[in-house]
Amino acid sequence: MEYSISDIAEALGASAVGNAALTVTRAAEPAAAGPEALAIAMSPSYAAALGQGSARAALLWADADWQALGLEAAVLVHRPRYALSGLTQLLDPGPEIAPGIHPSAVIDGTAEIGPGAAIGPFVVIGRGARIGPRARIAAHVSIGAESRIGADALIHAGARIGRNVRIGDRFICQPGASIGGDGFSFVTPSASGMEEARAGMRDEVAATAHQWVRIHSLGGVEIGDDVEVGANAAIDAGTIRATRIGNGTKIDSLVMIGHNVIAGENCLFCGLAGVAGSTVIGDRVVMAGQSGIVDNITVGSDVVVSAGTKVLSNVPAGRVMMGYPATKMSTQVETYKALRRLPRLARDVAALRKVLSKDGSAD
Repeated sequence: MEYSISDIAEALGASAVGNAALTVTRAAEPAAAGPEALAIAMSPSYAAALGQGSARAALLWADADWQALGLEAAVLVHRPRYALSGLTQLLDPGPEIAPGIHPSAVIDGTAEIGPGAAIGPFVVIGRGARIGPRARIAAHVSIGAESRIGADALIHAGARIGRNVRIGDRFICQPGASIGGDGFSFVTPSASGMEEARAGMRDEVAATAHQWVRIHSLGGVEIGDDVEVGANAAIDAGTIRATRIGNGTKIDSLVMIGHNVIAGENCLFCGLAGVAGSTVIGDRVVMAGQSGIVDNITVGSDVVVSAGTKVLSNVPAGRVMMGYPATKMSTQVETYKALRRLPRLARDVAALRKVLSKDGSAD
């Protein structure tokens, strides 16, 4: 498709300058942009590469001198990265899923498919499931019995949605995600070594020769509106009550959300983050890449957990956490600085002992 500069500016609530009738078909980085592309040059440092390409138009910051950059037209925006969100939405056609239900789809006779839904090849929809209006479900997706998916969902190829899952409107699910699998919940007839170690902070435990017995997951998963789940992420079903994900929360690829977790609204879970079972997380919490939260604790709203951080205890609202074990950021930075000084301190102590030993003052 072709888009005029004026159409793009209108869609972004931005200003079009120059030849607003000029059309583009795609977006590109400045050095790789041909004459048919809109170059994404959102700051002077990016714009410096425009000369390496042949773009005629670009997305620029609000007060950019677009003519000095040799352009025929430009879209000027006040918050470039936010504008990039709107531009990519405009240019993204989404997966090709033909309207209606593909002949190879297997849909239980008791399932309900909303008007305008598009169901791709080899999709399997179980007993009593309900799919909302205008949902788009790509190839090889499976949706379990009694699950509900709201309006305008987009579920990419190969996603797995288990039984008894409730999902709100405008849900986006990337390929390979798994929602509603059984929680990792096992117990032993008598106290296991793990329980003894945790209860008593012991260095050693006795051999118990136990076997693990499954605790089945009956609670399902409840997901609010406007939630996104990344590729190969996993959200486990709750044991008795549902695992819950609040409105607007975004979950990156390879994130693990354990059984019985309650996550609030507009949280951000970045790649390889993990939340252990029965943890309660407030609103607008950010977990950076490879961070983790242990089970059965509470994390307040607006907490930021930095990359690689491991949270082992409750966190009050608004705290920025860093390190392992996690502490507030200023404490972690101070501790790290002290740790870096340890080798020098050890050398100074050794030198002092040597001096004192010569005059007989040291033991």
